[in-house]
Amino acid sequence: MRLFLSSWKLGDDPRQLDELAGEVRTMAVIGNALDAAPAELRRQATGREMDALRERGYQVSEVDLRDYVDSPQGLAERLSGVVWVHGGNPFVLRLAMARSGADTILTGLLRRDAIVYAGWSAGACVLSPNLHGLELVDDPADTQAAYGEPALWDGLGLLDYAFVPHYRSPVAESEAIERVVERYEREGVAYRALRDGDVIIVKETS
Repeated sequence: MRLFLSSWKLGDDPRQLDELAGEVRTMAVIGNALDAAPAELRRQATGREMDALRERGYQVSEVDLRDYVDSPQGLAERLSGVVWVHGGNPFVLRLAMARSGADTILTGLLRRDAIVYAGWSAGACVLSPNLHGLELVDDPADTQAAYGEPALWDGLGLLDYAFVPHYRSPVAESEAIERVVERYEREGVAYRALRDGDVIIVKETS
């Protein structure tokens, strides 16, 4: 299982992703964490992500999970190489993964070491055991706006701790993240808090 988990985009040293990917240069970009945002904002944000990744030499294509709600086999055929999952609302992203089957597909591919999963902020948070606490930062009700369905609270469980991005970082969410960390400390929840620029690399061999 190979994971590149960042608080903010490519982190302070993007070469870490390149090293994890090795010779692989194909990349599927998932931007569904922004599905509750206005369509033009989502398009622009995902476009900027893809441009930055192309500049690093990746062959990038967007995979919109909304297109695969009734076609998990089609989705499985699109997820290969590096799968880049960018930030936004983790509740929206988690439900998008469930509706399309991406949660099951990605978990299987990772356990077979068939892909590199690269996620930042929400893209990393969804790998946690669950999303409890993140409602202090992002609105779970955004899933209703995006898909007309309630939020899911379970994560993919590929991490045995809660991933906490933007800790004491110069972003608007930082104050709310402090409250998340305080809650986890109070409740004895295992977590790892990352400042923007920090990256966790997981490289496990079966």
